[in-house]
Amino acid sequence: MSRNEIPGILLVSRKEKKRSNRLPKNLPRLALALIFLREASGWSATELGHALDVSPNLISDYEGGRKKLSRERLEKIVATMGLHREAIDEALAFLDKLTAKSQSQVYPLEPGEAAGELRRIETVVQAAASATAEVVRPVLLQLSVELRAVVDRQEAKVTWERLKRRQPAERRTLIRKSNEYRTWALCELACAESVKVAPHSADQAVEYAELAIEIARLTPGEDLFRRRLQGYAEAHLGNARRVHGNLREADEIFARARSLWQAGGPGDPGLLNEALVLGLEGSLRIDQHRPAEALKLLDQSLAVDRGDLTKHLLINRGGALEQLGDYDGAIGALRQAVPLIDGQHEPRLLLAVQFNLLSNLCHCRRFEEAQALLPELRAQAERLGQELDLVRTLWLEGWVAAGLGRKAEAVGALEQVSQELIRLRIPSDAALATLELAVLYLEEGRTEEVRSLALALAWIFDAEGIHREAIAALRLFFQAAQKETATVELAQKLVEYLYRAQHDPELRFEVA
Repeated sequence: MSRNEIPGILLVSRKEKKRSNRLPKNLPRLALALIFLREASGWSATELGHALDVSPNLISDYEGGRKKLSRERLEKIVATMGLHREAIDEALAFLDKLTAKSQSQVYPLEPGEAAGELRRIETVVQAAASATAEVVRPVLLQLSVELRAVVDRQEAKVTWERLKRRQPAERRTLIRKSNEYRTWALCELACAESVKVAPHSADQAVEYAELAIEIARLTPGEDLFRRRLQGYAEAHLGNARRVHGNLREADEIFARARSLWQAGGPGDPGLLNEALVLGLEGSLRIDQHRPAEALKLLDQSLAVDRGDLTKHLLINRGGALEQLGDYDGAIGALRQAVPLIDGQHEPRLLLAVQFNLLSNLCHCRRFEEAQALLPELRAQAERLGQELDLVRTLWLEGWVAAGLGRKAEAVGALEQVSQELIRLRIPSDAALATLELAVLYLEEGRTEEVRSLALALAWIFDAEGIHREAIAALRLFFQAAQKETATVELAQKLVEYLYRAQHDPELRFEVA
């Protein structure tokens, strides 16, 4: 590797994030020095370009390595920012020292090492203009943390691959015997792997999270940071238990995680993602049908989000608002999330969000808006080619057709949906779709066919997946249908009730 390049490090302002994907992987040292001296001094690329009477794009090209930056040119730029040229040498020496620490495994630094870092930072600060010193100091402190984190995370990826190849029992032995496997970055990566595998294997998600807890418990260094790390790992175990369906146990684990996380807060320089910890607990509250608590956690998470979780937080926020019956609010959150989803790499996530968006539009009787989005949903479902996706898409098409007054089209769609969901033995969806069809039949006076629909649903009373209050409500409809006394009003109320009961298992059906 050339001495003039620093691997794996990209520092860009928020305004320039969109350009960052075009930057080279390895930045020239002078370009990197310009980036953090400009950021530390509080200059934007646009402001600096105007001060130098050049295009701001030229500054971005210097920093991105697309145009060669000479030492002489950098000195002129630094002088324009009000800094001494010695700041360049100090900054480069500082960066070189941090980059060379590739053997570093643990944060926080040892006391003597920390003192050395602080002295170097103070030297750079003193070389800067006094007017910008208060800005420079915290930026360089954070830069030190971020550069060390880059190295630690790169090493953790290699270590994790070795660890993953071992049997579960061997993994724990390695962690207990070798410092190589007791690092904050490896704990963080094990947590990330737990989240990654959770949709496919709840058992493996639990295993990886428990491994992360073991790593956190044995990680050397400051006690406060170790507590913070343990809280982070415990939150991921709570999430894995949630996915496993053990909500009570997950609740207990999150209480423990929260205590450790908060106690260790002063020891964390910002390495661990607080938005993720809050967001995971928010997911549990949604599964527990506690939407008000979920919203509070999700809003806190969005406030500290670094940007990589935004779409997931917005999707969950939409789910919490839907549970509260705030369908307009859910629509707003989901519409914010859609542009953030990469349909090429996350096709199922995009389909799920599109489906939820359309469903909420129908709840609000905004059928014209829903109609406009249906072709895109249909195309996405057909691309994925999953039977249940196609059935549920047809369901929405029938719902929209009914809302727009196209009764014959709606009946045809819902008849097919009802038959398919009964065949697939999905009790809650089958009950809803069949009742929606019953509403249309009753509007046309087709009571005998409603009686047949009710008989087709008889199996639901012995099925799992519908709570007792919903079963009691369905029995009322079943009895009325058998006597051919069921009314449009009863069927409509049952449909509305069943949608609400999905989010509140204790909700009772009240008959006027």
